[in-house]
Amino acid sequence: MNITHKDLNLLLVFHVLYQERNATLAAERMALSQPALSHKLNKLRHQFGDPLFVRAPRGLTPTPRAHEMAPQVQRLVEDLQGFYERCDGQDFLTRPARLHLYSTDYMEQTLLPRLLPIIRSQAPNLVLITHNTRGQLPREALEKGTCDLAIAGFYTDLPDTFHQQRLLSEDFVVLAARSNPRLGAGMSLEAFLACEHLLTTLTGDLDGLVDRALRAEGRSRRVVAGLSSFLAPARLIRGTDLLLTCLRAVAVEAVERDPELCIYPMPLPLPTIELMQIWHERTHTDPLRKWFRQQVWEVAAQA
Repeated sequence: MNITHKDLNLLLVFHVLYQERNATLAAERMALSQPALSHKLNKLRHQFGDPLFVRAPRGLTPTPRAHEMAPQVQRLVEDLQGFYERCDGQDFLTRPARLHLYSTDYMEQTLLPRLLPIIRSQAPNLVLITHNTRGQLPREALEKGTCDLAIAGFYTDLPDTFHQQRLLSEDFVVLAARSNPRLGAGMSLEAFLACEHLLTTLTGDLDGLVDRALRAEGRSRRVVAGLSSFLAPARLIRGTDLLLTCLRAVAVEAVERDPELCIYPMPLPLPTIELMQIWHERTHTDPLRKWFRQQVWEVAAQA
């Protein structure tokens, strides 16, 4: 078939519409007016002899023909993007841009001291904005593009359009005051349960990993406060008989800051936490975001 009279730009229109499933968002993403997008969609429909996208209560729904075309069009668009990116070289690192990272204060403390100097040196016009993940996968933000990367250890059941990469593993320990009178003989399960506890809860739920593990053994502990931070609870332990079960890196940082604190091993088995970075298919091949994910991975490896 002769493609001389084919408008290849329409493939990009199809690709964006298929990803967004919303004409308004697609028009904004391509910097088009609504009439201009409607005109291109009509040309698409004429060129392929199919409606391709029909109106639905929440935007647009692809037709069976659109679903059939989508994988091939995606490969074509990605190949063209890769071609032009190779032609452009490393220019993407100098362009003004903003990246939105959803994570926790613990991950900010772990990554940002090393990550920000890299950004300032290699991508000086890039602005990084962090958001609290609030204990849940920011699925909608990832799908809409208002989140570029999410990092945590509690994301499960990811959709097929999401990618993930392991950053590091962390085990749990117990943080306590050296003066805790209940731990003179060390950290046994009985001593652990004799103390009162703080925990971190990003959702307000006080039923954590420790509580579920204890319940499996027919035991329970007394939690006196749940805080929305991974770092703040460590500051409340000094001079008390409170305990905090936390990730080892949080405990190590707390002890380095305050020699009146100490670290004990967990008196019951808990699973290791796998900290993952999550991103959407829409940003998988974007050169700036690929570069950023690589820097995060390298910094996490050092941590």
